[in-house]
Amino acid sequence: MPASGSTFAPFRHSAFRTLWTATLVSNFGGLVQAVSAAWLMTQLTSNATLIALVQASNTLPIMLFALVSGALADIFDRRQIMMAAIGFMALMSTLLAFVAWSGAITPWSLLAFTFLIGLGQALYNPPWQASMGDLVPREDLPQAVTLNSVGFNLMRSVGPAAGGLIVAAWGAAMGFIVNAFSYIPLLVAMLRWKPDYPPRTIAREPFVSAVGAGLRYVALSPNLVRVLTRSAAFGLSAAALMALLPLVAKSHPEGGSLLFGILLGCFGAGAIIGALTNTRIRARLNNEWIVRVGMVLFAAATAVVALTDNVWLQALAIFPAGMAWVIVLSLFNVTVQLSTPRWVVARALAMYQTVTFGGMAAGAWLWGAVAQAYGFEAALLGASLGLILAALIGLALPMPEFSQSDLSPANRFREPVLGLDLRGRSGPIMVMVDYHIAPEDTEEFLRLMIQRRDIRRRDGARSWVLLRDLEKPDHWSESYHIATWDDYIRHNTRRTVTDSEVTQALHRLHRDEGDPPVHRLIERHDVSSHADVPLRGKIDVL
Repeated sequence: MPASGSTFAPFRHSAFRTLWTATLVSNFGGLVQAVSAAWLMTQLTSNATLIALVQASNTLPIMLFALVSGALADIFDRRQIMMAAIGFMALMSTLLAFVAWSGAITPWSLLAFTFLIGLGQALYNPPWQASMGDLVPREDLPQAVTLNSVGFNLMRSVGPAAGGLIVAAWGAAMGFIVNAFSYIPLLVAMLRWKPDYPPRTIAREPFVSAVGAGLRYVALSPNLVRVLTRSAAFGLSAAALMALLPLVAKSHPEGGSLLFGILLGCFGAGAIIGALTNTRIRARLNNEWIVRVGMVLFAAATAVVALTDNVWLQALAIFPAGMAWVIVLSLFNVTVQLSTPRWVVARALAMYQTVTFGGMAAGAWLWGAVAQAYGFEAALLGASLGLILAALIGLALPMPEFSQSDLSPANRFREPVLGLDLRGRSGPIMVMVDYHIAPEDTEEFLRLMIQRRDIRRRDGARSWVLLRDLEKPDHWSESYHIATWDDYIRHNTRRTVTDSEVTQALHRLHRDEGDPPVHRLIERHDVSSHADVPLRGKIDVL
């Protein structure tokens, strides 16, 4: 999809405007909370690893639980999941404020509370990201993702500085209270939003099966694998700057929570500029060059922060780091969304967040340990080198361009009339499709079958094979297995418009009248007479 349209096009949609505005307030509270927690840890301990782990405790839950949240978001009502997550985060922030106010906070209890707030964020993020496609049409999706980043980074430019002032004036506990109250507008906006979800026509997919389906789809999608690899490599080294910024601020004689907030504000201001120029940049550079330049720019900024002790130069360097951060991560996010059909989009985004925030959590721990042993300057220089290596990965795994495929549901499948009274959990089901292919069309048929195999497997088919008749070489059969009848229905409703183009091309190659015949059979491993009675006369073709 080419970069086109105004950056502000999604604001035409009232639901997006309302939720985006409420999210601003919530982001402000979250950033105040992050500054409060990070600075409070510097007051509780001088251990660089524990200070860096504040960042890791926010990102680790997303790595651990985002896929669970993504599966729930694709199975259940996304809005209700987000409301539950908002309520949980508000409760944890309130409890953290109480413990901090009472003076009972310790480094480990602070990490535990930030982990729990991160857990709520892990539950909230995948359904919120997936909801972009519910709030705006596909053509506005890149701009909606960009505006999401604008909103967060708009608050990042003022929230940390405000957090520094709040901590300096009233203590970290007040920052936690501000965060607890910031969830209220978002909860109200969620209550007022009435999304138009498509009606459910089949039973909900079991949770374990849904998680497996998400993992399978991502693993069998080369474009998604490339995005996830690049995002993990970026997160691993980019995390160092944010994780060690409290130590950078504290290293200055005039250092304090306000300086820490100002440095974070510079990062946020750069991110805003990056978000606002995103559309123009995408119009001039391909995706791979955007990622490479962004990673190198972030590496240079990180190295400058390490090599100078001038606070103004550090603040100036952090500004382009913010630009690179939002441009690279928003590009990853949009690529995942445009490469994934709606039935699995939350799980794909969850996998993206799992590897990205997993890389950040691991990076925060790794570079924190390096800083503890050798100083934060050495850790930042090491992270800068890691970012250069992450950019070089693009030589082997270049970023895909935005998908031009139509991933909307084809809606062409009609459930067949069966001769058996099957239940949804009946199975295993074996499916065979017969083709009569002229010899001159064999090469094209096999090319299409490679695509068909990948589509079938991504959508849930197992043991896919292509068979050729030894006596009639122009007769072929496609065969695959599905666990249950419900899974077979689900498998067919997942077909997209682009997938259907492959089906239609195969049908045009079929030499007999009508479409290729489809045989749907249920496997029976018990051949006793009582087991055979219900199947008599129906075992060949259903």
